[in-house]
Amino acid sequence: MATTGLQHVAAMYAGVVAPPLIVGAAIGLTGTELTFLTGACLFTAGLATFLQTLGIWKIGARLPFVNGVTFAGVAPMTAIAASTHDKSDALPVIFGAVVVAGLLGFLAAPFFSRAVRFFPPVVTGSVITLIGLSLLPVAFGWAQGPDPTAPDYGSAEYLGLAAATLVTVLLLRRFTRGFVKQIAVLIGLVAGTLAAIPFGVTDFAPVADADLVGFPTPFHFGAPQFQLAAILSLCVVMVVSMTESTADMLALGEIVERPADERTIAAGLRADTLGSAISPLFNGFMCSAFAQNIGLVAMTRIRSRFVVAAGGGFLVLMGLCPAAASLIAVVPRPVLGGAGVVLFGSVAASGIQTLVRAGLDQGDNILVVAVALAVGIVPITEPDFYHAFPETARTVLDSGISTGCVTAVLLNLVFNHLGRRPAAAARGAAAAAVPLPSPQSIP
Repeated sequence: MATTGLQHVAAMYAGVVAPPLIVGAAIGLTGTELTFLTGACLFTAGLATFLQTLGIWKIGARLPFVNGVTFAGVAPMTAIAASTHDKSDALPVIFGAVVVAGLLGFLAAPFFSRAVRFFPPVVTGSVITLIGLSLLPVAFGWAQGPDPTAPDYGSAEYLGLAAATLVTVLLLRRFTRGFVKQIAVLIGLVAGTLAAIPFGVTDFAPVADADLVGFPTPFHFGAPQFQLAAILSLCVVMVVSMTESTADMLALGEIVERPADERTIAAGLRADTLGSAISPLFNGFMCSAFAQNIGLVAMTRIRSRFVVAAGGGFLVLMGLCPAAASLIAVVPRPVLGGAGVVLFGSVAASGIQTLVRAGLDQGDNILVVAVALAVGIVPITEPDFYHAFPETARTVLDSGISTGCVTAVLLNLVFNHLGRRPAAAARGAAAAAVPLPSPQSIP
């Protein structure tokens, strides 16, 4: 149980620590603060995994389901940070929005489990693709160095370290198998960090300053603040997250030969949303299911939810050990950039795979995807596109994920639901809703 639980942690560790790294860098946190935020996210991921696997009352799908910080919230959270004048208020504003979105999602869980037909793969595939595309510029920025104002930003040394890390991950994925293949990104980060030492890029100060034992002090960065624009933005993310979790539960139910019915989906969504609502108390972010661990269950055929619960226990212990959490703060930005290309690119590729199976040759699905992607890419390619809009509106508009999701949902309703004859609607729903994509392991 211990070794297989650790394997689940290894498969999702990079995915848990990446969001706090991105958001923390956007806010300008120090190495010590970044270590604390990373440990808090590990701790809350463990708590959310307990809720999902062990469950209490009507909360938890009780499937081998790993929960952690969702990538879907990264772009909106960085947009919130960018629009906050006093950066010390950025995390409290984000935490307040996560709490509200989590509580609303918890109340909506039983209704959402019945309304999932309005979020078919043509919608979720578009959103997942936009998540990956929105995060890739972050990886490219990391690859160029830690300080955009420095003379050596984008130097050959930095880009070389990023390229070496990327090549290492690709070689491990191509020529290894089993456990080593699953932790290829983690090994790539270690190898890249060691290679960066001769260049004087690696800084071990965060490890030296970290305590061996610690606890994520509640509201360490300040009490939650509640701003309407930020809440609306993360409520959209919550809808996306609940949609992804529903698809993951359906896929995992088939793998473990316990099909997820409406009651199971509602209980699983309650665990996701309650975990998200509790997470800011301990300085964590919105939680959701991790698809890469579904692939691990399918590959190993170890279907026990208690094994995954053991993995959640390791996450909690890592969150209580600042020294362990500080190790990720040692990794130089160019090394993170090289690994980020694989990590974020895989998210986009997963979305494309979902779109391929969404029946784009049926009806006007191709038009839904085309416009949703176009609208969602606007803030990525033209960051100042909405400069004339009020600042509160820009918090939502500057997130390509939020605007793309809303566009995809509305267009799907217009073309596949409203005004359709019953027979035509049934054909459109069948083309758009099934089959679900087979689970893929995102590094």
